[in-house]
Amino acid sequence: MKVITTILSLLAIATFVNAADEKKEEGKKPKMDPEKIFAKLDANSDGSISKEEYLASPQAKKDAAKAEASFAKKDKDSDGKLTKEEFSAPGKKKKDA
Repeated sequence: MKVITTILSLLAIATFVNAADEKKEEGKKPKMDPEKIFAKLDANSDGSISKEEYLASPQAKKDAAKAEASFAKKDKDSDGKLTKEEFSAPGKKKKDA
């Protein structure tokens, strides 16, 4: 009888843990592919994203100042356009102080 109770208890715990993990994943948004985002932002399909195209995105319209700063950081050669490489380059993470 103790063996059956122990097995049922372990199954109940495993089910609870599994359900908790699934809940965590539900709240996360799936990350989009940078190439798909690039293609979407490149309105005139010239292979680069101008500052105007970048600032026209819905995300940029929420906080224009932040978007301009982001564009400036990504535009490594300061030509006013983002190439796929510049756009896809990972940003630097802040270090904890």
